[in-house]
Amino acid sequence: MSHHYSGPNFGFPRGDARLDFTDLYAFPKPGDAGKSILIMNFHPCASVSPPGPTAAEAFALEALYELKIDTNGDAVADIAYRVRFSSSKGGTQMATLRRVEGTQAAGTDDGGQAIVERAPVSTGREAGVTEAGGYRFFAGRRSDPFFFDVDGALNNLQFTGDDFFADKDICSIVLELPNSTLGPKEVRLWARTLVPADGAGGGWVQADRGARPNQTPFLAGEQNAAYLAGEPADDAQFVAVFAHALEHAGGYPPEDARRVAGKLLPDLLRYDPTRPASFPDNGRALTDDVSDAFLAILTNGKVTKDKVGPHGDLLAEFPYLGPPHNA
Repeated sequence: MSHHYSGPNFGFPRGDARLDFTDLYAFPKPGDAGKSILIMNFHPCASVSPPGPTAAEAFALEALYELKIDTNGDAVADIAYRVRFSSSKGGTQMATLRRVEGTQAAGTDDGGQAIVERAPVSTGREAGVTEAGGYRFFAGRRSDPFFFDVDGALNNLQFTGDDFFADKDICSIVLELPNSTLGPKEVRLWARTLVPADGAGGGWVQADRGARPNQTPFLAGEQNAAYLAGEPADDAQFVAVFAHALEHAGGYPPEDARRVAGKLLPDLLRYDPTRPASFPDNGRALTDDVSDAFLAILTNGKVTKDKVGPHGDLLAEFPYLGPPHNA
């Protein structure tokens, strides 16, 4: 179910829904081939177990929300966009977006060049958009574009087409940027959340990360915590646990399971802004049926559909995600 419940037993990282990375999208801007749209979604508005709403606050003020971009194929970030949140005197959350390059992008801190400062976080139906230096930026609650039959997944993949997310909201960070800021060729993307480390030494600890949908809850297994704390450049260590899950779920022979697991790792989203978006080949559009694609892999072709399709409330313009249901 994407990364909506990526902690142990479909829970949230560190027990905090605000830290939960759910989905990453990358696609060319409609009507403008020179720009791209990058969307990171976090903080599902509802929990499966126990059922009910999550935190009222959209983003964690103490956390760092980060988009990593690898431009040379080594699974190490060469560019990073970092978002921190603060609170105004009136209680409204405010977002600051920063960009870093080179060795700093591969590191773990909250520095960088400020692109957008103190942009109000949207919680209502009207999306508050901030523009600065060729960028457009949005942060706030929106209708969750992810679609999947969660109950069917929990019922031994017996799908009925009941879309758990049809009336659910998500907290989104949406960035429109010139393709020239991404580098000259295909890039590889992933997202992550970090929280301050305990103790006097300071620094940051990674709470969640991901790029390709559904892999964490279905394949990381007993190494879930290590996987969420890891880096894409080190993902080869998880091929064995992914392969074991594929053998169990899809009946793959061991050699085939390792081969397929090796294609799923490192956990990165490939994106060439000069080509149309279509998961898993290039980026990810908001209407791509990623769950059907993943089910076919997970089950070795035995199950190929969850009978759920894209949502009908997507917008034709920035920030592209529909207004929140509970505004």
